[in-house]
Amino acid sequence: MSAPRAFRDATHARARGQAAEDAAAAWLQTAGYHILERNHATKAGEIDLIAADADTLCFLEIKARATPTCGPAVAAVTPRKQRRLARAAALYLAAHPWPGPCRFDVLGLDPGELGWEYTLLKDAFQLA
Repeated sequence: MSAPRAFRDATHARARGQAAEDAAAAWLQTAGYHILERNHATKAGEIDLIAADADTLCFLEIKARATPTCGPAVAAVTPRKQRRLARAAALYLAAHPWPGPCRFDVLGLDPGELGWEYTLLKDAFQLA
């Protein structure tokens, strides 16, 4: 098993991240998401994708793995990363109010026999 060529052949981490996010955005669109923003930067950090899933605003963290040796990609979204994403989302909402519900989704891309295997965790975490 290996990651798709664009990811595997990228020369640096930023290029690998971009290749994974391109694949993720395309897959999410086929799953019914409407991509609103990509790589939204705030003082608290970056939000990989912001999308609408029906009337819900979703803040998406995208994680990809080149090999399965470190476990599934979704496992890389640690509590620390969740807090950073939540702070970035709060800053986004302060500047862009949303009338409906919001949630945090995580999309993992793991290498499969025929390309990426996608694991989507809707409402992946809650914050107190």
